[in-house]
Amino acid sequence: MKAFSGFTMPLLLCLAFVLFYSGSGQVTQDAFNDVYYDASATTQCLAEPGITMYGGGIIVNPQFTYGTYGWTVSGQGEIAERVSRTNNGFMVAYNRKLPLDSFSQKVLLEKGKFYMFSAWVQVSEGSETVSAVFGTGGGEFVPGGSVVAEHGCWSLLKGGIAANSSGPVDLLFESKNTSKEIWVDNVSLQPFSKKQWRFHQDQSIEKVRKGKVRLQVTYPYSKAGVGRAAVLIKQTKPDFAFGCGMNSHILKSTDYQNWFASRFKFTAFTNEMKWYSTEKKQGQENYTIADAMLKFAQDNKISIRGHTVFWDDPKYQTDWVKALSPKELQEAAERRINSIVSRYAGDVIAWDVVNENLHFSFLEDNLGKNASSIYFSKAYKLDPSARMFVNEFNTIEFGGDVKVSPGNLKKRLEGMLSYPGNEDIPAGIGVQGHFGPGQPNLAYMRSSLDILATTGAPIWLTEVSVEPGLYQAQYLEEVLREAYSHPAVEGIIIFAGPLPAGFSATALTDMNFNSTRAGDVVDKLIKEWKSDDLKARTDEGGFFGTSLLHGEYEITIIDPITNSSSTSIFEVTKDSSEKIFHIQME
Repeated sequence: MKAFSGFTMPLLLCLAFVLFYSGSGQVTQDAFNDVYYDASATTQCLAEPGITMYGGGIIVNPQFTYGTYGWTVSGQGEIAERVSRTNNGFMVAYNRKLPLDSFSQKVLLEKGKFYMFSAWVQVSEGSETVSAVFGTGGGEFVPGGSVVAEHGCWSLLKGGIAANSSGPVDLLFESKNTSKEIWVDNVSLQPFSKKQWRFHQDQSIEKVRKGKVRLQVTYPYSKAGVGRAAVLIKQTKPDFAFGCGMNSHILKSTDYQNWFASRFKFTAFTNEMKWYSTEKKQGQENYTIADAMLKFAQDNKISIRGHTVFWDDPKYQTDWVKALSPKELQEAAERRINSIVSRYAGDVIAWDVVNENLHFSFLEDNLGKNASSIYFSKAYKLDPSARMFVNEFNTIEFGGDVKVSPGNLKKRLEGMLSYPGNEDIPAGIGVQGHFGPGQPNLAYMRSSLDILATTGAPIWLTEVSVEPGLYQAQYLEEVLREAYSHPAVEGIIIFAGPLPAGFSATALTDMNFNSTRAGDVVDKLIKEWKSDDLKARTDEGGFFGTSLLHGEYEITIIDPITNSSSTSIFEVTKDSSEKIFHIQME
């Protein structure tokens, strides 16, 4: 080992580790003041491992440059450093007996911080799910993310945890198939304070939700600008889709109607379009309630997500559906998709075609492995104006549900789109967003969205809720801000509402339609995510510039000489920074 100023390199690493956690608050505070969030993600399996994010962060010997230094055996089995043919060193756990037998490193977490994790992983043969796990002591293990690793190439495992307490934890790796070795390289664990996290959110919002607008006001048939003209700008329609679930109670409550219509321009019916609602008895379809809710939405210019054509959970099939033979089920499913999608074609902006299709497989078990892909195709042919979605839970909420990891959900969508004839279907990813009463793991949520964004498909949070608890309102705001700030997220539907309508879990009003604390959060964000009315004047050349949230705007110009006014509509998009809007006086 090469010596430096009398110390070996491992000793220097150890000293740095001690210094960082020695109680020198200034070192800890300044060390990560200006850390830029790394949104890098890939689901490709690479011949060589990718970069070590954040230089490894607080991980000692993250690239295994110094062998196994800083790492210990976790459980049974053995660990060793190996070197590839390209002279790249990496860590191997072998002779494993239990899923958590691997290698570990003790790290110190600080309560209230978010920790972004990444590593490049491989297995010794075939493919296998490998997870990052944080052992907090007392037999408790917190999942930090997972990936399906393959032999012969390196896969990125990206995830994270939120620290609910301060103290040491053990970072280790898990794979249920103990006959396979776990190979790992370029490990990183980077802390972010809540202040830094919010800064990155605000920075992203400025970049992806707003556009710098430059206007020039001129007279008709003249290039001369109208200097010192009064400019009044009012946003008429936000670009970002922020909406709320709606149920049948809205048909018999004017208070519910007024509350909803004054706030939201996007919705999904919570149950009223589902198969068990529209065909309770075989052959007796009834769309009366869904039709009435559709009319209310259209009368109030509220866009609708179609939820859902099919639900793959056996528990939510009616008794008559479960009693059908495969042939009878195929005929009934064909009638169902033709009926509902044809009925509302052109009236909805999207369809959740097959709901919770990774957790459950009722259709596939009875109709064959390609059933969902076939219905994806049929729904699009019946309603080509709508976007077709896969829709799942636990993909962004919880790192321990490996079945619906971001990589697996992406693979599911890609599989459906690779089915013959489906290649050009406009598709989207729906992640439900049902969060428990505890601190939401925003680190895992953000890394999951990064991975899903590699599909290029728009992402919607389709059923956001936060279970009741002391900090429900705060956690709801944190989740909504995290989603809004991510560039790949196109819309949010919260499955919440007034208490009189039965929304007891995430109630936004009390029984008298007065806002709860969660309701106050929603109202605050609605206001914040819409541009305020703006009054200004053009300069002497008729120019005026500002930054506006993406959306549709009404602009009124008042001539300073004649006092005459002219009103027109313009739209701010992500491309608006490249344009000058020319507004003519009438």
